Amino acid sequence: MSNDAVSTPTNFIRHLIDEDLKVGKNSGRVATRFPPEPNGYLHIGHAKSICLNFGIAEDYQGTCNLRFDDTNPHKENLEFVESIQNDVRWLGYDWGDRLFYASNYFERLYEFAVELITQGKAYVCDLSAEEVRAYRGTLKEQGKASPYRSRSVAENLELFARMRAGEFADGAKVLRARIDMASPNMNMRDPTLYRIRHGVVHHQTGSEWCLYPMYDYTHPICDALEEITHSLCTLEFADHRPLYDWVLDNITIDCHPQQIEFSRLNLQYTVMSKRKLTQLVEEGHVEGWDDPRMPTVAGLRRRGYTAASIRDFCERIGVTKADNSIEMGVLENCIREDLNVSAPRRMAVLHPLKVVLENYPAEQVEELAIANHPQDESMGTHRVPFCRELYIDREDFMEEAPNKKFKRLVSGGEVRLRGGYVIRCDAVVKDPRGEIIELRCSYDADTLGKNPEGRKVKGVIHWVSARHALKAEVRLYDRLFNHPNPDGDKSVESFTAHLNVDSLLTLTNCYLEPGLAEAGEGSRYQFEREGYFCFDGVASTPDRPVFNRIVTLRDSWTKIEQQEN
Repeated sequence: MSNDAVSTPTNFIRHLIDEDLKVGKNSGRVATRFPPEPNGYLHIGHAKSICLNFGIAEDYQGTCNLRFDDTNPHKENLEFVESIQNDVRWLGYDWGDRLFYASNYFERLYEFAVELITQGKAYVCDLSAEEVRAYRGTLKEQGKASPYRSRSVAENLELFARMRAGEFADGAKVLRARIDMASPNMNMRDPTLYRIRHGVVHHQTGSEWCLYPMYDYTHPICDALEEITHSLCTLEFADHRPLYDWVLDNITIDCHPQQIEFSRLNLQYTVMSKRKLTQLVEEGHVEGWDDPRMPTVAGLRRRGYTAASIRDFCERIGVTKADNSIEMGVLENCIREDLNVSAPRRMAVLHPLKVVLENYPAEQVEELAIANHPQDESMGTHRVPFCRELYIDREDFMEEAPNKKFKRLVSGGEVRLRGGYVIRCDAVVKDPRGEIIELRCSYDADTLGKNPEGRKVKGVIHWVSARHALKAEVRLYDRLFNHPNPDGDKSVESFTAHLNVDSLLTLTNCYLEPGLAEAGEGSRYQFEREGYFCFDGVASTPDRPVFNRIVTLRDSWTKIEQQEN
Protein backbone atom coordinates (compact mmCIF):
# COMPACT_ATOMS: atom_id res chain seq x y z
CA MET A 1 0.00 0.00 0.00
CA SER A 2 1.39 3.42 -0.90
CA ASN A 3 1.26 6.26 1.58
CA ASP A 4 -1.22 8.07 -0.69
CA ALA A 5 -3.60 5.14 -0.33
CA VAL A 6 -3.62 5.12 3.46
CA SER A 7 -7.27 5.26 4.52
CA THR A 8 -6.90 4.91 8.27
CA PRO A 9 -7.56 7.98 10.43
CA THR A 10 -4.57 10.29 10.46
CA ASN A 11 -2.76 11.63 13.53
CA PHE A 12 0.22 13.81 14.36
CA ILE A 13 2.65 10.87 14.12
CA ARG A 14 1.52 10.09 10.59
CA HIS A 15 1.87 13.77 9.72
CA LEU A 16 5.49 13.70 10.94
CA ILE A 17 6.20 10.55 8.93
CA ASP A 18 4.61 12.11 5.84
CA GLU A 19 6.90 15.13 6.20
CA ASP A 20 9.94 12.89 6.59
CA LEU A 21 9.03 11.01 3.42
CA LYS A 22 8.53 14.24 1.48
CA VAL A 23 12.09 15.38 2.20
CA GLY A 24 13.60 11.93 1.64
CA LYS A 25 14.60 11.38 5.25
CA ASN A 26 15.73 7.84 6.15
CA SER A 27 15.97 7.10 2.40
CA GLY A 28 12.19 6.78 2.33
CA ARG A 29 12.15 3.99 4.90
CA VAL A 30 9.68 3.59 7.77
CA ALA A 31 10.76 1.21 10.51
CA THR A 32 9.08 0.96 13.90
CA ARG A 33 9.37 -1.43 16.83
CA PHE A 34 7.28 -2.73 19.70
CA PRO A 35 9.63 -3.14 22.70
CA PRO A 36 7.86 -4.81 25.66
CA GLU A 37 9.60 -5.73 28.89
CA PRO A 38 8.86 -9.43 29.60
CA ASN A 39 7.98 -8.88 33.27
CA GLY A 40 4.22 -9.42 32.97
CA TYR A 41 1.40 -9.91 30.51
CA LEU A 42 0.47 -7.22 27.99
CA HIS A 43 -2.55 -5.06 28.78
CA ILE A 44 -4.87 -3.03 26.58
CA GLY A 45 -2.54 -0.04 26.81
CA HIS A 46 0.10 -2.17 25.09
CA ALA A 47 -2.52 -3.12 22.50
CA LYS A 48 -2.75 0.56 21.56
CA SER A 49 1.03 0.63 21.02
CA ILE A 50 0.95 -2.63 19.06
CA CYS A 51 -1.77 -1.36 16.73
CA LEU A 52 0.08 1.93 16.28
CA ASN A 53 3.53 0.51 15.57
CA PHE A 54 2.52 -2.46 13.45
CA GLY A 55 -0.27 -0.47 11.78
CA ILE A 56 2.07 2.33 10.69
CA ALA A 57 4.62 -0.17 9.38
CA GLU A 58 1.92 -1.92 7.37
CA ASP A 59 0.37 1.24 5.95
CA TYR A 60 3.73 2.70 4.89
CA GLN A 61 5.10 -0.58 3.51
CA GLY A 62 7.68 -0.54 6.27
CA THR A 63 8.78 -2.96 8.98
CA CYS A 64 8.02 -3.39 12.67
CA ASN A 65 10.33 -5.30 14.97
CA LEU A 66 9.27 -7.16 18.08
CA ARG A 67 12.06 -6.61 20.58
CA PHE A 68 12.08 -7.76 24.19
CA ASP A 69 13.64 -5.31 26.63
CA ASP A 70 15.11 -8.08 28.76
CA THR A 71 17.56 -6.12 30.91
CA ASN A 72 16.08 -6.89 34.34
CA PRO A 73 16.17 -10.69 34.75
CA HIS A 74 14.95 -10.60 38.35
CA LYS A 75 11.42 -9.86 37.09
CA GLU A 76 11.43 -11.53 33.67
CA ASN A 77 10.79 -15.07 32.48
CA LEU A 78 9.90 -17.16 29.44
CA GLU A 79 6.21 -17.34 30.38
CA PHE A 80 5.95 -13.60 29.82
CA VAL A 81 7.97 -13.80 26.60
CA GLU A 82 5.65 -16.46 25.17
CA SER A 83 2.49 -14.70 26.31
CA ILE A 84 3.58 -11.47 24.62
CA GLN A 85 4.23 -13.24 21.33
CA ASN A 86 0.84 -14.97 21.56
CA ASP A 87 -0.93 -11.68 22.21
CA VAL A 88 0.70 -9.84 19.31
CA ARG A 89 -0.17 -12.68 16.94
CA TRP A 90 -3.74 -12.88 18.25
CA LEU A 91 -4.22 -9.17 17.63
CA GLY A 92 -3.43 -9.90 13.99
CA TYR A 93 0.19 -8.80 13.59
CA ASP A 94 3.32 -10.61 12.45
CA TRP A 95 6.94 -9.59 12.95
CA GLY A 96 8.25 -12.16 10.46
CA ASP A 97 11.97 -12.73 11.03
CA ARG A 98 12.33 -9.52 13.07
CA LEU A 99 12.24 -10.96 16.59
CA PHE A 100 14.96 -9.47 18.77
CA TYR A 101 16.06 -9.25 22.40
CA ALA A 102 18.01 -6.46 24.02
CA SER A 103 20.21 -9.27 25.31
CA ASN A 104 21.21 -9.97 21.68
CA TYR A 105 23.22 -6.75 21.94
CA PHE A 106 24.77 -7.11 25.40
CA GLU A 107 28.32 -7.35 24.00
CA ARG A 108 27.79 -4.33 21.72
CA LEU A 109 26.23 -2.37 24.58
CA TYR A 110 29.24 -3.15 26.76
CA GLU A 111 31.60 -1.99 24.01
CA PHE A 112 29.71 1.29 23.65
CA ALA A 113 29.95 1.79 27.41
CA VAL A 114 33.71 1.31 27.19
CA GLU A 115 33.74 3.93 24.43
CA LEU A 116 31.92 6.40 26.69
CA ILE A 117 34.39 5.71 29.52
CA THR A 118 37.31 6.18 27.16
CA GLN A 119 35.93 9.56 26.11
CA GLY A 120 35.57 10.57 29.76
CA LYS A 121 31.79 10.56 29.45
CA ALA A 122 31.08 7.74 31.90
CA TYR A 123 32.51 6.72 35.25
CA VAL A 124 32.19 4.01 37.90
CA CYS A 125 30.45 5.28 41.02
CA ASP A 126 30.52 3.67 44.49
CA LEU A 127 27.60 5.62 45.95
CA SER A 128 24.67 3.54 47.19
CA ALA A 129 21.29 3.91 45.49
CA GLU A 130 20.09 6.10 48.37
CA GLU A 131 23.19 8.30 48.13
CA VAL A 132 22.81 8.66 44.37
CA ARG A 133 19.24 9.91 44.89
CA ALA A 134 20.38 12.36 47.56
CA TYR A 135 23.23 13.71 45.42
CA ARG A 136 20.91 14.15 42.44
CA GLY A 137 19.10 17.07 44.10
CA THR A 138 15.53 18.14 43.47
CA LEU A 139 13.56 20.03 40.85
CA LYS A 140 14.43 23.23 42.75
CA GLU A 141 17.97 22.36 43.84
CA GLN A 142 20.92 21.41 41.69
CA GLY A 143 22.60 18.08 42.21
CA LYS A 144 26.14 17.71 43.42
CA ALA A 145 28.91 15.70 41.89
CA SER A 146 29.70 12.22 43.10
CA PRO A 147 33.09 12.02 44.85
CA TYR A 148 33.94 9.30 42.30
CA ARG A 149 33.16 11.50 39.28
CA SER A 150 36.82 12.50 38.87
CA ARG A 151 38.20 8.98 38.57
CA SER A 152 40.65 8.56 35.71
CA VAL A 153 39.74 6.85 32.47
CA ALA A 154 42.17 4.05 33.24
CA GLU A 155 40.69 3.43 36.70
CA ASN A 156 37.13 3.46 35.33
CA LEU A 157 38.01 1.00 32.58
CA GLU A 158 39.62 -1.34 35.10
CA LEU A 159 36.70 -1.13 37.54
CA PHE A 160 34.13 -1.61 34.78
CA ALA A 161 35.92 -4.73 33.57
CA ARG A 162 35.96 -6.07 37.13
CA MET A 163 32.25 -5.31 37.46
CA ARG A 164 31.65 -7.50 34.43
CA ALA A 165 33.88 -10.21 35.89
CA GLY A 166 31.65 -10.39 38.96
CA GLU A 167 34.14 -9.10 41.52
CA PHE A 168 31.68 -6.76 43.24
CA ALA A 169 28.42 -7.33 45.07
CA ASP A 170 25.04 -6.05 43.93
CA GLY A 171 24.80 -2.33 44.54
CA ALA A 172 28.49 -1.91 45.30
CA LYS A 173 29.16 -0.01 42.08
CA VAL A 174 27.30 1.36 39.07
CA LEU A 175 28.37 2.93 35.82
CA ARG A 176 27.04 6.47 35.38
CA ALA A 177 27.06 8.88 32.47
CA ARG A 178 28.99 12.10 33.10
CA ILE A 179 26.58 14.75 31.82
CA ASP A 180 25.41 17.69 33.97
CA MET A 181 24.49 17.62 37.66
CA ALA A 182 23.00 21.11 37.29
CA SER A 183 20.66 20.18 34.44
CA PRO A 184 17.01 21.17 34.98
CA ASN A 185 16.16 17.73 33.57
CA MET A 186 16.70 15.21 36.37
CA ASN A 187 17.31 12.45 33.81
CA MET A 188 20.48 14.22 32.69
CA ARG A 189 22.08 14.41 36.14
CA ASP A 190 24.61 11.63 35.61
CA PRO A 191 22.09 8.81 35.09
CA THR A 192 23.01 5.20 35.83
CA LEU A 193 23.92 3.18 32.74
CA TYR A 194 24.83 -0.20 34.28
CA ARG A 195 24.19 -2.02 37.55
CA ILE A 196 25.29 -5.36 39.00
CA ARG A 197 22.81 -8.24 39.35
CA HIS A 198 24.07 -11.54 40.78
CA GLY A 199 22.22 -14.77 41.56
CA VAL A 200 19.82 -14.91 38.64
CA VAL A 201 19.71 -16.93 35.44
CA HIS A 202 18.69 -14.84 32.45
CA HIS A 203 16.10 -16.55 30.22
CA GLN A 204 18.24 -15.86 27.12
CA THR A 205 21.85 -15.51 28.26
CA GLY A 206 21.86 -17.82 31.27
CA SER A 207 24.61 -16.98 33.78
CA GLU A 208 26.90 -15.29 31.26
CA TRP A 209 26.30 -11.79 32.61
CA CYS A 210 26.08 -10.26 36.05
CA LEU A 211 26.23 -6.72 34.65
CA TYR A 212 23.01 -5.38 33.14
CA PRO A 213 22.36 -2.12 31.25
CA MET A 214 19.59 0.30 32.17
CA TYR A 215 16.62 0.89 29.91
CA ASP A 216 17.47 4.51 29.06
CA TYR A 217 20.88 3.42 27.85
CA THR A 218 19.83 0.21 26.14
CA HIS A 219 16.80 1.41 24.26
CA PRO A 220 18.28 4.08 21.96
CA ILE A 221 21.23 1.85 21.04
CA CYS A 222 18.96 -1.10 20.21
CA ASP A 223 16.80 1.21 18.09
CA ALA A 224 19.88 2.44 16.24
CA LEU A 225 21.39 -1.01 15.71
CA GLU A 226 18.08 -2.16 14.21
CA GLU A 227 17.91 1.01 12.07
CA ILE A 228 14.54 2.08 13.47
CA THR A 229 13.38 5.34 11.92
CA HIS A 230 10.59 6.35 14.31
CA SER A 231 10.80 5.25 17.94
CA LEU A 232 7.26 5.65 19.29
CA CYS A 233 6.73 5.73 23.06
CA THR A 234 4.32 7.14 25.61
CA LEU A 235 4.46 10.63 27.08
CA GLU A 236 6.22 9.69 30.31
CA PHE A 237 9.36 9.23 28.21
CA ALA A 238 9.31 12.79 26.85
CA ASP A 239 11.71 13.93 29.59
CA HIS A 240 13.94 10.98 28.70
CA ARG A 241 14.33 12.05 25.07
CA PRO A 242 17.38 14.30 25.76
CA LEU A 243 19.12 11.26 27.27
CA TYR A 244 18.04 9.11 24.30
CA ASP A 245 19.68 11.62 21.98
CA TRP A 246 22.75 12.12 24.22
CA VAL A 247 23.55 8.40 24.19
CA LEU A 248 23.40 8.19 20.40
CA ASP A 249 25.27 11.47 19.91
CA ASN A 250 28.20 10.27 22.03
CA ILE A 251 28.89 6.82 20.60
CA THR A 252 30.12 5.72 17.20
CA ILE A 253 26.93 4.64 15.46
CA ASP A 254 25.47 5.61 12.08
CA CYS A 255 21.72 5.58 12.74
CA HIS A 256 19.89 8.09 14.95
CA PRO A 257 16.15 7.26 15.25
CA GLN A 258 13.61 9.95 16.11
CA GLN A 259 11.79 9.44 19.41
CA ILE A 260 8.14 10.55 19.25
CA GLU A 261 5.85 10.51 22.28
CA PHE A 262 2.09 9.98 22.39
CA SER A 263 -0.40 9.83 25.25
CA ARG A 264 -0.76 6.53 27.05
CA LEU A 265 -4.10 4.82 27.40
CA ASN A 266 -5.91 5.58 30.65
CA LEU A 267 -9.00 3.40 30.86
CA GLN A 268 -11.57 4.02 33.56
CA TYR A 269 -12.52 1.38 36.15
CA THR A 270 -9.19 -0.41 35.86
CA VAL A 271 -5.45 0.11 36.37
CA MET A 272 -2.79 0.26 33.66
CA SER A 273 0.29 0.01 35.87
CA LYS A 274 2.04 -3.31 35.35
CA ARG A 275 3.29 -3.09 38.93
CA LYS A 276 -0.28 -2.83 40.20
CA LEU A 277 -1.50 -5.57 37.90
CA THR A 278 1.29 -7.75 39.31
CA GLN A 279 0.08 -6.85 42.81
CA LEU A 280 -3.47 -7.95 41.94
CA VAL A 281 -2.12 -11.31 40.78
CA GLU A 282 0.35 -11.89 43.61
CA GLU A 283 -2.11 -10.90 46.35
CA GLY A 284 -4.81 -13.17 44.94
CA HIS A 285 -7.36 -10.48 44.10
CA VAL A 286 -7.71 -12.19 40.70
CA GLU A 287 -7.12 -15.74 39.53
CA GLY A 288 -4.13 -14.85 37.38
CA TRP A 289 -2.91 -12.70 34.52
CA ASP A 290 -5.64 -14.10 32.27
CA ASP A 291 -8.46 -13.55 34.74
CA PRO A 292 -11.37 -12.28 32.58
CA ARG A 293 -11.65 -9.18 34.79
CA MET A 294 -8.08 -8.11 34.08
CA PRO A 295 -7.33 -5.51 31.38
CA THR A 296 -4.63 -7.80 29.99
CA VAL A 297 -4.93 -8.95 26.40
CA ALA A 298 -5.03 -12.54 27.70
CA GLY A 299 -7.81 -11.65 30.14
CA LEU A 300 -9.85 -9.86 27.50
CA ARG A 301 -9.38 -12.79 25.09
CA ARG A 302 -10.50 -15.32 27.71
CA ARG A 303 -13.47 -13.12 28.59
CA GLY A 304 -14.53 -13.25 24.95
CA TYR A 305 -13.34 -10.00 23.41
CA THR A 306 -12.37 -10.34 19.77
CA ALA A 307 -9.15 -9.07 18.27
CA ALA A 308 -11.22 -7.02 15.82
CA SER A 309 -13.07 -5.25 18.66
CA ILE A 310 -9.80 -4.30 20.37
CA ARG A 311 -8.29 -3.01 17.13
CA ASP A 312 -11.51 -1.03 16.56
CA PHE A 313 -11.23 0.40 20.07
CA CYS A 314 -7.62 1.46 19.52
CA GLU A 315 -8.62 3.17 16.28
CA ARG A 316 -11.55 4.98 17.89
CA ILE A 317 -9.58 6.47 20.77
CA GLY A 318 -6.95 7.78 18.38
CA VAL A 319 -3.38 8.96 18.97
CA THR A 320 -2.73 12.35 20.53
CA LYS A 321 -0.29 14.11 22.84
CA ALA A 322 -3.03 15.05 25.30
CA ASP A 323 -3.58 12.88 28.37
CA ASN A 324 -7.16 11.69 28.58
CA SER A 325 -9.30 9.15 30.35
CA ILE A 326 -11.28 6.76 28.18
CA GLU A 327 -14.65 5.54 29.42
CA MET A 328 -14.93 1.78 29.81
CA GLY A 329 -18.17 2.01 27.86
CA VAL A 330 -16.20 2.84 24.70
CA LEU A 331 -14.42 -0.53 24.87
CA GLU A 332 -17.63 -2.35 25.79
CA ASN A 333 -19.49 -0.78 22.87
CA CYS A 334 -16.82 -2.00 20.47
CA ILE A 335 -17.41 -5.63 21.43
CA ARG A 336 -21.18 -5.14 21.51
CA GLU A 337 -21.18 -3.82 17.96
CA ASP A 338 -18.92 -6.62 16.79
CA LEU A 339 -20.95 -9.41 18.39
CA ASN A 340 -24.34 -7.90 17.56
CA VAL A 341 -23.53 -8.70 13.93
CA SER A 342 -21.52 -11.90 14.29
CA ALA A 343 -22.73 -13.78 17.39
CA PRO A 344 -25.42 -16.43 16.87
CA ARG A 345 -28.37 -16.30 19.26
CA ARG A 346 -28.98 -19.06 21.77
CA MET A 347 -31.33 -19.57 24.70
CA ALA A 348 -29.94 -19.96 28.21
CA VAL A 349 -31.82 -20.02 31.49
CA LEU A 350 -29.58 -18.64 34.21
CA HIS A 351 -32.15 -18.66 37.05
CA PRO A 352 -34.29 -21.70 36.28
CA LEU A 353 -37.95 -22.19 37.14
CA LYS A 354 -39.54 -25.45 36.01
CA VAL A 355 -42.62 -25.42 33.79
CA VAL A 356 -44.77 -28.52 33.20
CA LEU A 357 -47.10 -28.44 30.20
CA GLU A 358 -49.79 -30.73 31.53
CA ASN A 359 -51.66 -31.14 28.23
CA TYR A 360 -48.52 -31.91 26.21
CA PRO A 361 -47.88 -35.65 25.53
CA ALA A 362 -45.45 -36.99 28.10
CA GLU A 363 -43.12 -38.80 25.68
CA GLN A 364 -43.37 -36.44 22.74
CA VAL A 365 -40.33 -34.46 21.58
CA GLU A 366 -40.39 -31.88 18.80
CA GLU A 367 -37.51 -30.21 17.01
CA LEU A 368 -38.25 -26.52 16.60
CA ALA A 369 -36.34 -24.31 14.15
CA ILE A 370 -34.95 -21.19 15.83
CA ALA A 371 -33.27 -18.37 13.91
CA ASN A 372 -29.55 -17.93 14.55
CA HIS A 373 -29.91 -14.18 14.08
CA PRO A 374 -33.17 -12.20 13.97
CA GLN A 375 -31.84 -9.64 11.45
CA ASP A 376 -29.65 -11.87 9.31
CA GLU A 377 -31.39 -14.71 7.53
CA SER A 378 -28.12 -15.79 5.93
CA MET A 379 -27.05 -17.17 9.32
CA GLY A 380 -29.82 -19.75 9.04
CA THR A 381 -31.54 -21.64 11.83
CA HIS A 382 -30.74 -24.33 14.35
CA ARG A 383 -32.93 -27.06 15.85
CA VAL A 384 -33.94 -27.02 19.50
CA PRO A 385 -35.78 -29.89 21.27
CA PHE A 386 -39.15 -29.13 22.85
CA CYS A 387 -40.96 -31.39 25.31
CA ARG A 388 -43.43 -31.47 28.19
CA GLU A 389 -41.06 -30.12 30.87
CA LEU A 390 -39.20 -26.88 30.35
CA TYR A 391 -37.14 -24.31 32.22
CA ILE A 392 -37.85 -20.61 32.00
CA ASP A 393 -36.06 -17.79 33.80
CA ARG A 394 -37.43 -17.09 37.26
CA GLU A 395 -37.59 -13.38 36.47
CA ASP A 396 -40.00 -14.10 33.62
CA PHE A 397 -42.81 -15.06 36.02
CA MET A 398 -44.74 -13.18 38.66
CA GLU A 399 -47.98 -14.25 40.27
CA GLU A 400 -49.38 -10.78 39.59
CA ALA A 401 -48.08 -8.24 37.10
CA PRO A 402 -46.45 -5.36 39.01
CA ASN A 403 -47.37 -2.88 36.26
CA LYS A 404 -48.56 -2.62 32.66
CA LYS A 405 -45.00 -2.84 31.34
CA PHE A 406 -44.61 -6.42 32.59
CA LYS A 407 -45.25 -8.53 29.48
CA ARG A 408 -44.06 -11.87 30.71
CA LEU A 409 -45.88 -14.74 32.35
CA VAL A 410 -48.29 -14.24 35.26
CA SER A 411 -50.67 -16.57 37.03
CA GLY A 412 -53.64 -17.10 34.70
CA GLY A 413 -51.88 -15.21 31.89
CA GLU A 414 -50.36 -16.22 28.58
CA VAL A 415 -46.97 -15.74 26.96
CA ARG A 416 -45.26 -17.04 23.83
CA LEU A 417 -42.19 -19.23 24.07
CA ARG A 418 -39.43 -18.09 21.71
CA GLY A 419 -39.92 -19.94 18.40
CA GLY A 420 -42.59 -22.11 20.00
CA TYR A 421 -46.13 -22.18 21.38
CA VAL A 422 -48.29 -19.89 23.44
CA ILE A 423 -48.63 -21.20 26.99
CA ARG A 424 -50.90 -20.27 29.89
CA CYS A 425 -50.06 -20.53 33.59
CA ASP A 426 -52.83 -22.51 35.28
CA ALA A 427 -51.31 -23.22 38.70
CA VAL A 428 -48.34 -22.35 40.90
CA VAL A 429 -46.55 -24.95 43.02
CA LYS A 430 -44.74 -23.75 46.15
CA ASP A 431 -42.53 -25.41 48.74
CA PRO A 432 -43.33 -25.31 52.50
CA ARG A 433 -41.53 -21.96 52.77
CA GLY A 434 -43.77 -20.42 50.15
CA GLU A 435 -41.13 -20.27 47.44
CA ILE A 436 -42.33 -20.98 43.92
CA ILE A 437 -40.72 -24.17 42.63
CA GLU A 438 -42.86 -25.10 39.63
CA LEU A 439 -45.51 -23.81 37.25
CA ARG A 440 -48.29 -25.97 35.89
CA CYS A 441 -49.19 -24.70 32.45
CA SER A 442 -51.03 -25.65 29.27
CA TYR A 443 -50.00 -25.04 25.69
CA ASP A 444 -52.09 -24.16 22.63
CA ALA A 445 -51.18 -26.61 19.86
CA ASP A 446 -52.51 -24.21 17.20
CA THR A 447 -50.10 -21.40 17.99
CA LEU A 448 -46.78 -22.73 16.72
CA GLY A 449 -45.39 -20.00 14.53
CA LYS A 450 -48.63 -18.03 14.42
CA ASN A 451 -50.92 -15.89 16.54
CA PRO A 452 -54.59 -16.94 16.20
CA GLU A 453 -57.00 -14.17 15.35
CA GLY A 454 -58.44 -12.43 18.37
CA ARG A 455 -55.70 -13.51 20.75
CA LYS A 456 -53.31 -10.83 22.01
CA VAL A 457 -50.07 -12.22 23.38
CA LYS A 458 -47.40 -9.54 23.65
CA GLY A 459 -44.79 -11.26 25.76
CA VAL A 460 -42.08 -13.59 24.39
CA ILE A 461 -39.73 -15.43 26.75
CA HIS A 462 -36.82 -17.81 26.26
CA TRP A 463 -36.78 -21.42 27.50
CA VAL A 464 -34.93 -24.73 27.29
CA SER A 465 -36.11 -28.33 27.39
CA ALA A 466 -35.60 -29.73 30.90
CA ARG A 467 -34.98 -33.20 29.51
CA HIS A 468 -32.33 -32.12 27.01
CA ALA A 469 -30.78 -29.02 28.54
CA LEU A 470 -27.04 -28.68 29.06
CA LYS A 471 -26.27 -27.91 32.67
CA ALA A 472 -23.48 -25.37 32.90
CA GLU A 473 -21.68 -22.87 35.09
CA VAL A 474 -22.11 -19.28 34.01
CA ARG A 475 -19.82 -16.55 35.29
CA LEU A 476 -21.19 -13.01 35.25
CA TYR A 477 -18.14 -10.78 35.04
CA ASP A 478 -18.33 -7.07 35.68
CA ARG A 479 -15.83 -4.24 36.08
CA LEU A 480 -12.99 -5.06 38.45
CA PHE A 481 -13.21 -1.70 40.25
CA ASN A 482 -16.19 0.39 41.34
CA HIS A 483 -14.29 3.69 41.02
CA PRO A 484 -13.48 5.28 37.63
CA ASN A 485 -9.93 6.12 38.73
CA PRO A 486 -8.98 3.57 41.40
CA ASP A 487 -5.26 4.37 41.49
CA GLY A 488 -5.81 8.13 41.43
CA ASP A 489 -7.90 8.39 44.59
CA LYS A 490 -5.62 9.70 47.33
CA SER A 491 -8.33 9.37 49.99
CA VAL A 492 -7.70 5.62 50.30
CA GLU A 493 -4.56 3.80 51.39
CA SER A 494 -4.48 1.50 48.38
CA PHE A 495 -6.18 1.27 45.01
CA THR A 496 -7.38 -2.19 46.07
CA ALA A 497 -9.88 -0.47 48.38
CA HIS A 498 -11.93 0.18 45.25
CA LEU A 499 -12.13 -3.45 44.14
CA ASN A 500 -15.67 -4.28 43.06
CA VAL A 501 -16.93 -7.11 45.28
CA ASP A 502 -19.55 -7.88 42.63
CA SER A 503 -17.05 -8.16 39.77
CA LEU A 504 -17.75 -11.90 39.58
CA LEU A 505 -21.00 -13.73 40.23
CA THR A 506 -20.84 -17.47 39.62
CA LEU A 507 -24.07 -19.28 38.74
CA THR A 508 -23.78 -23.06 39.02
CA ASN A 509 -27.34 -24.13 38.23
CA CYS A 510 -27.87 -22.87 34.68
CA TYR A 511 -29.51 -24.67 31.78
CA LEU A 512 -28.58 -24.02 28.17
CA GLU A 513 -29.65 -25.24 24.75
CA PRO A 514 -28.12 -28.73 24.29
CA GLY A 515 -26.32 -27.67 21.11
CA LEU A 516 -23.99 -25.54 23.21
CA ALA A 517 -22.30 -28.75 24.32
CA GLU A 518 -20.40 -28.47 21.01
CA ALA A 519 -19.04 -25.00 21.84
CA GLY A 520 -15.31 -24.71 21.39
CA GLU A 521 -12.63 -22.45 22.82
CA GLY A 522 -13.60 -18.85 22.19
CA SER A 523 -17.07 -19.61 20.81
CA ARG A 524 -19.23 -16.53 21.34
CA TYR A 525 -23.01 -16.24 21.52
CA GLN A 526 -25.73 -13.87 22.48
CA PHE A 527 -27.77 -15.52 25.20
CA GLU A 528 -31.14 -14.02 24.42
CA ARG A 529 -32.07 -11.18 26.76
CA GLU A 530 -29.02 -11.91 28.94
CA GLY A 531 -25.95 -10.60 27.13
CA TYR A 532 -22.98 -11.86 25.13
CA PHE A 533 -21.18 -14.94 26.39
CA CYS A 534 -18.08 -16.94 25.56
CA PHE A 535 -17.13 -20.55 26.19
CA ASP A 536 -14.21 -20.65 28.63
CA GLY A 537 -11.95 -23.53 27.66
CA VAL A 538 -9.57 -22.76 30.53
CA ALA A 539 -12.13 -23.16 33.31
CA SER A 540 -14.35 -25.82 31.71
CA THR A 541 -14.17 -29.52 32.44
CA PRO A 542 -15.80 -32.39 30.47
CA ASP A 543 -18.69 -32.55 32.94
CA ARG A 544 -18.91 -28.82 33.72
CA PRO A 545 -18.82 -26.40 30.80
CA VAL A 546 -18.22 -22.77 31.77
CA PHE A 547 -19.46 -19.72 29.92
CA ASN A 548 -18.27 -16.18 30.69
CA ARG A 549 -20.36 -13.09 30.24
CA ILE A 550 -18.40 -10.82 27.93
CA VAL A 551 -20.68 -7.82 28.24
CA THR A 552 -24.32 -7.03 28.95
CA LEU A 553 -26.70 -6.14 26.14
CA ARG A 554 -26.80 -2.53 27.29
CA ASP A 555 -24.47 -0.27 29.25
CA SER A 556 -26.04 -0.40 32.72
CA TRP A 557 -23.09 1.51 34.23
CA THR A 558 -23.96 4.70 32.36
CA LYS A 559 -27.34 4.80 34.07
CA ILE A 560 -25.73 4.16 37.47
CA GLU A 561 -23.17 6.93 36.91
CA GLN A 562 -25.90 9.38 35.86
CA GLN A 563 -27.87 8.59 39.01
CA GLU A 564 -24.79 9.10 41.20
CA ASN A 565 -24.02 12.45 39.58
